[in-house]
Amino acid sequence: MKKTLLAGLAVVMLAPLMAQASCESVKADITQKIVANGLPESGFKLDIVPNDQAEQSGGQVVGHCGNDSQKIVYTKTADAGDSSAASPKTGTSQDSQ
Repeated sequence: MKKTLLAGLAVVMLAPLMAQASCESVKADITQKIVANGLPESGFKLDIVPNDQAEQSGGQVVGHCGNDSQKIVYTKTADAGDSSAASPKTGTSQDSQ
């Protein structure tokens, strides 16, 4: 009976730790989404910073991790090039007249 109680207690205590995603995996997921939207990986930088340093980083907060103790900050780099070349031009039929 004691073993069952201890095992159940261990599962309850460890479940939140297992559910938290690591900061690197969250960063990798965000990177994949940005690249899928047409920006090359050399065109941006993602940094993992503590919450209190997120505003000083000079970028946009795009995610959080570490049980909300850290933020993931996006900054566009000079290697991004011309964004109009990466995205297709769209418009209406009136644009071609």
